[in-house]
Amino acid sequence: MDRSQQVTPKYVVRASFEVKGVVEKSDIVGALFGQTEGLFGPDLDLRELQKNGRIGRIEIESESKRDKTTGTIVIPSNLDRPSTSLIAAAIESVDRVGPCEAKVTLDK
Repeated sequence: MDRSQQVTPKYVVRASFEVKGVVEKSDIVGALFGQTEGLFGPDLDLRELQKNGRIGRIEIESESKRDKTTGTIVIPSNLDRPSTSLIAAAIESVDRVGPCEAKVTLDK
């Protein structure tokens, strides 16, 4: 399948985040990959799931004001419901983005 074609995901994980500090989108994505790596073994490693097309591109929308960054995280998933739930729980466990404290809350 051509990468330019869009595949409709079965599920979409949506989360909000708040970081006590100014961070970039790449810092947030790095924290997601870094802090979830190895939690559930190689079967649910975010990097491998993206390589295999089981989860889509992680989208981050962020806004920084007064030394605080807030925004949303969207992760499309073609995994089954239990595996998607585990990924969502792992995302919610992220507590740091770079040197800054962070809180991630699942929305949907």
